[in-house]
Amino acid sequence: MFTDTHCHLNYQSFDNDLAEVIARANAQGVGRVMIPGIDLPACSKAIQIAEANETCYAAIGIHPNDADQWDIDTYENLRDLSTQSNKVRAIGEIGLDYYRDHVAPQMQREAFASQLQLARELGLPVIVHIRESIANTLDMLFQWQKQLVIDRQPQAFTPGILHAFPGSLKEAEIAIEHHFLIGVGGPVTFKNAKNRQEIVAELPLESIAIETDAPFLAPHPHRGQRNEPSYIPLIAAKIAELKQLPIEFVDKQTAQNAERLFHWED
Repeated sequence: MFTDTHCHLNYQSFDNDLAEVIARANAQGVGRVMIPGIDLPACSKAIQIAEANETCYAAIGIHPNDADQWDIDTYENLRDLSTQSNKVRAIGEIGLDYYRDHVAPQMQREAFASQLQLARELGLPVIVHIRESIANTLDMLFQWQKQLVIDRQPQAFTPGILHAFPGSLKEAEIAIEHHFLIGVGGPVTFKNAKNRQEIVAELPLESIAIETDAPFLAPHPHRGQRNEPSYIPLIAAKIAELKQLPIEFVDKQTAQNAERLFHWED
């Protein structure tokens, strides 16, 4: 049973055919889909979709490109959302994005730090966005995770996923030492993604989470089209090829990795 650990079914791109998209995913063996929020309305919509669909779950958080929305009430609003449904299984999509320059870096860091604190308070893993910000993001995450270890929090050993991981093999290995999963999506299937493919080939399968990031970054041969969770097997197949493993093994192990993080059945 495949797992899509990052899929924006709460975007308008899916408003007209959401039921069909979920049905296609289920038909392809995708048994779990995590829907992250980017702002408060998107978080509420993620919960609504998760409540209406057995295979869907929600994450709540403020995306770094929306961090200018962060104020004194946002923390409490997110905490309130976490109590609305037992299908809320993570804080995300949170992190740092220095590429788009929508929000000042200091404001992003403040929102990120507050949401890491919220994740600690709620005992939830984080889904982390990293773009042109890997040094700052990893530094903040590793300090947070190390403090969880010092405080003997069980969460320290399942702290989260580094979504669409953009770093080097060495940076990935250090993240894995801190017990983070490495998110691998559609770009690993692109013909011009040799460096990304070399990194994925070296990563332990026990530390990989597969994700679509739908509606973005559709895998080959659908590149340039709307992405959707039914394409997860294409990503798993590429990982299997790179690692010279049966796709069934990749399917099973990555699903177990996600289960270890999100505790779907709790």
